[in-house]
Amino acid sequence: MRKKLTLSIDEQVYKDLHLLLPNRKISEFVENSIRERMKKMKKEDPVEEGFKMMAKDKKREEKALEWSEAGIGEDL
Repeated sequence: MRKKLTLSIDEQVYKDLHLLLPNRKISEFVENSIRERMKKMKKEDPVEEGFKMMAKDKKREEKALEWSEAGIGEDL
């Protein structure tokens, strides 16, 4: 299903769009551009990227495991 959306953009961007694209192709261009940007944003989740980076650090992971298991069984 298609939805209509009203946007406000810079005048020069508007002019450039009309110079570069036929009128009926602007919506498709904008939609595809937004889709690509959203894919990048999802891939660049800073929290997820941080966890992936930490998981690659084997020494840090070993210390984290030691720390997390240090108190197991003592108070149970």
